[in-house]
Amino acid sequence: MTSTLRADFLALHRPGDPLLLPNAWDAGSARILATLGFAAVATTSSGFAATLGRPDGATTREETLAHAAALVAAVDVPVSADLENGFADSPAGVARTVADARAAGLAGCSIEDATEQPDHPVLDRGLAVERVAAAAEAAGDLVLTARCENHLYGRDDLADTIARLQAYQEAGADVLYAPGLRDAAQVATVCREVDRPVNALLVAGGPTPAALAEAGVARLSVGGTFAWDALSALVEAARELQAGEIGFLDRTGPAREVMPRAFRG
Repeated sequence: MTSTLRADFLALHRPGDPLLLPNAWDAGSARILATLGFAAVATTSSGFAATLGRPDGATTREETLAHAAALVAAVDVPVSADLENGFADSPAGVARTVADARAAGLAGCSIEDATEQPDHPVLDRGLAVERVAAAAEAAGDLVLTARCENHLYGRDDLADTIARLQAYQEAGADVLYAPGLRDAAQVATVCREVDRPVNALLVAGGPTPAALAEAGVARLSVGGTFAWDALSALVEAARELQAGEIGFLDRTGPAREVMPRAFRG
């Protein structure tokens, strides 16, 4: 990846006019999204795990990095990787993961402050900041997104979320992200209280893209939802076949229209 690609990717983050960053789960879906005109794509940990028949969080560091490299090779637009919690507890381990992600040709990556421990789901702030600082030092040309996972684990403490994000920006993060916020006013507060572009996750029943843009968000992502939509279509088609119905045969038009352009060469 060149520094120009990083600069181009970061320039797409516009507060009030957010980058639509869809999450692809394999090379084919990445190519379709790029063909449809998206300026960049991201990976999704849950969507990728599903392609291997596993739940979210059940892929290895090596598998995730190889998957990210495959998406980079598949498209000509910037790719940002969901690196979960960096596949390490220590700052040095996170730095190693980010350095390898940089070598994979990515334009960006994200690091969570989650622990994967049910009784203590979010890292202590001090260690979390050290990990972001180590990731930022290793990132080089990568656009580093630092994630605060509070609101995905029932820790609805907006003051702590803002304090964490502010500390992450001071530690060198380029983009800030607090998935799980469902109130546009809270998102707007986060955007006002930090000095970096803010990513927001679109969720059912949450703010619309227009409302999040008005709140000052600079990037919108969908997480694993596109993958779940695709798998839901598979389930529906399979159930139709089991019931002796063939409605699924008439729903292939959109893919057949795009795939010849997406899968050339």
